[in-house]
Amino acid sequence: MRKVLYMSTLVATRHNPTIRAFYQRLLAAGKPKKVAITACMRKLLIILNAMVRSGSPWADSGPLT
Repeated sequence: MRKVLYMSTLVATRHNPTIRAFYQRLLAAGKPKKVAITACMRKLLIILNAMVRSGSPWADSGPLT
């Protein structure tokens, strides 16, 4: 499961505006790339869990804070 989440996060940091903005903000704050990707993995997992719980589709609401 970790490999799937890691690869989907790598794709999201390049193509998803929400995760990309979060990733870029972490890098700008001086976080190492591996730490930033791990934080994005957690953020993506939280978003996906909320989507499953509420039964809602993905809605890009812009950058997360």
